[in-house]
Amino acid sequence: MPDSSEFSATGAAGPTTTAIEVVQLSKRVADAAAPATAVSKAGELAILRAVNFNVQAGTTLAIVGASGSGKSTLLGLLAGLDTPSDGTVKIDGVDIFALDEDGRAALRKHKLGFVFQSFQLLGHLNAVENVMLPLELRGDAQARTKAESMLARVGLASRLKHYPKYLSGGEQQRVALARAFVTQPPLLLADEPTGSLDATTGEAVIQLMFELNQEHGSTLVLVTHDPSIAARCARTITIAAGRLV
Repeated sequence: MPDSSEFSATGAAGPTTTAIEVVQLSKRVADAAAPATAVSKAGELAILRAVNFNVQAGTTLAIVGASGSGKSTLLGLLAGLDTPSDGTVKIDGVDIFALDEDGRAALRKHKLGFVFQSFQLLGHLNAVENVMLPLELRGDAQARTKAESMLARVGLASRLKHYPKYLSGGEQQRVALARAFVTQPPLLLADEPTGSLDATTGEAVIQLMFELNQEHGSTLVLVTHDPSIAARCARTITIAAGRLV
């Protein structure tokens, strides 16, 4: 397994050029029905198998593959929302699994935005309060002003005080986008961001996501089953049966 010095020596890594480094990343879970294989023992199911890739800062990457191929598991590992069985993920040169849970939470707070397929808005908070939340966690005194500005940017200036249950699916996803971008994170991860939307609304959300990505100069990594969305990214990787194709 290569170490960080090998990456630096080849010029393939370094916090100024590489946003994400994934090295020999594997994930196995208990499954009593799973037989022994070359990469897992009996009673274990291999979801990801020795995945390796780098993502350059400022670029856009699509992760594609069939349902159950391990795409969403991979994205969760990139965000430090799950832990691997083997391997490493480095964000701006920091091995996120060398950090404890609080350390990973702090890294997400300062470096990551995450857009979920199911929106993950807090139902007891209205639109502007949902967008304010990551700013408030950082102690930002301008949280409300920034949240209102970002919601206006995504076309929801008239919906600031609406609660999620009174917003359409497309509006909820735009609130989720505003929440992800409001802290201007250097890295944005999106898991099937249009999976719950109709084609027209999904296209509007994707267009907005790429516009915000370009405006902020962030790195965008998204999981999608839609080849037209993947084609808009600078690079695409395919996961099949847990392996990088």
